[in-house]
Amino acid sequence: MTTSTLASLNLYPVKSLAGVGTTRAVVEPWGLSGDRRWMVAGPGGVQLTQREHPRMALAAAGWTPGGGLRLSAPGMRPLTVEVPDPSSEPPTVVEVWRTKVEVVPAAEEAHAWLTEYLGTEARLVHLDEPDRGRPIATPYGLPGETVSLADGFPVLLTTASSLDALNLLIEQGDHPDEGPLPMNRFRPNVVVEGTPPWSEDAWRRVRIGEVSFRVAKPCGRCVVTTTDQSTGERGKEPLRTLARHRRFGDRLVFGQNLVPENTGVLRTGDVFEVLE
Repeated sequence: MTTSTLASLNLYPVKSLAGVGTTRAVVEPWGLSGDRRWMVAGPGGVQLTQREHPRMALAAAGWTPGGGLRLSAPGMRPLTVEVPDPSSEPPTVVEVWRTKVEVVPAAEEAHAWLTEYLGTEARLVHLDEPDRGRPIATPYGLPGETVSLADGFPVLLTTASSLDALNLLIEQGDHPDEGPLPMNRFRPNVVVEGTPPWSEDAWRRVRIGEVSFRVAKPCGRCVVTTTDQSTGERGKEPLRTLARHRRFGDRLVFGQNLVPENTGVLRTGDVFEVLE
């Protein structure tokens, strides 16, 4: 019998910027430590994402030893950004999917850097207290459960076998030249290998290493998945193929959203189990 394992781990320090691969991640109630604790806010404090600005895929954010960020992007000088001090920087309110969240603005240099790169008013903000994040939407979240600055849930899981199956469908479709697609199009936190394709549709609870998760709901996909994460260019896939083969109601689905049931540490190679 094949053992299913955690194949890869990914963190996204700044929401909608490039991801960072890792071999170890701490699971906190609101998501993986360091994942989407920063965000780019536009006019009116509304989130900016790759949906409107595909060039965000080309901007990277790595961590500095002090917990800050090192921003880089094509045509821009790298910029080091310190973690803002809430005692000296007045908190501000931003909007993530019509929900208000109190955050702390980064230094003016960071705002200027992002504004120049994106060509629109942009501010970098930090969620200093993640338990002050947004409540997980009912009926999927329990009382007191929150998510950081991610779209809706603490952890996103995909499987290698389902990507293989999807790429086969793309190869047989109208735009075979766009495939095969890499997993980074789907921006998962955890990627599992050794499971049958699409078996995740039936999962209700899973365990990865020492951490168990509730499977909240399938992940509805958007235009970001059509964005080449290395060039910022857009195509038709995978949405064209998902619309034909993976439509659940009004959602085009790939992957599952998870909510941690306990804290702990994930490591690549951890055993993956379906509990329910």
